[in-house]
Amino acid sequence: MAGELISGKAISKAIRGEVKEEVAKIVASGKRAPVLAVVLAGKDPASEIYVNNKKKACHKTGITSIEHILDEKISEKELITLIDKLNNDPDIDGILVQLPLPGKLHEHVVLEKISPTKDVDGFHPVNVGRLVANTPGLRPCTPAGIVEMLKRTGIELSGKKVIILGRSNIVGKPVATMLLHESCTVTICHSRTRGLKEICRRGDIIVAAIGKPKFVTKDMVKDGAVVIDVGINRTDNGLCGDADFENVKDVASYITPVPGGVGPMTIAMLMVNTLTAYKSATT
Repeated sequence: MAGELISGKAISKAIRGEVKEEVAKIVASGKRAPVLAVVLAGKDPASEIYVNNKKKACHKTGITSIEHILDEKISEKELITLIDKLNNDPDIDGILVQLPLPGKLHEHVVLEKISPTKDVDGFHPVNVGRLVANTPGLRPCTPAGIVEMLKRTGIELSGKKVIILGRSNIVGKPVATMLLHESCTVTICHSRTRGLKEICRRGDIIVAAIGKPKFVTKDMVKDGAVVIDVGINRTDNGLCGDADFENVKDVASYITPVPGGVGPMTIAMLMVNTLTAYKSATT
């Protein structure tokens, strides 16, 4: 029996609806709407698509979106000057610098210039520290979306064995920390992990964020496991995830599709973070 699909589209729509309702109440009370500033340097096609999707999500939820489209030859000093200006603008609640950055711009230098209270991507070291300490702060959108997706699907997390494939700062490490806070037993695997198939087969939940098309095969997944596929891989046959969906779904109890799974959750949680940043700044 095929596993049940976890629809990121449906869950994200519900979350955006909740944000829209709250923003509408804010505006009805005579206050301004939350404002998200998005900075895009260069003309990377994928980045342009992501920024456009974020703009659409803002429009649908009532959040004001302001775009700063910059030349790919912009200097690091000029970009940091813009970020400083946005940091000091009381009418800007969230700042998002679209990655990757072009040329010789250093991502860690630029991201660390964003005020932690406006860091809606949750990448600033201060917010990373708050995540590890499990204190209030802005959480990375994709990991937060994964946890929210699991909870809203009704999947019990406490005591579950979670296998995470990938140790990136964007997904692997933060989602491991979040699930640890949910009382999961977490194992992080990576390119040098030995006995990967046997480790995966012990998992009640597998989070695949390794960036390799159809890497997770049916024989790596135990019957009834939950498979969360974070991968977005462009192949000659179109988009596919890090899991071999057509075969893995036969043994999984729940599985996310690609596209339509984790992706929409990331943008939904960006809306949540922007609203959270707004409320923190205005209360």
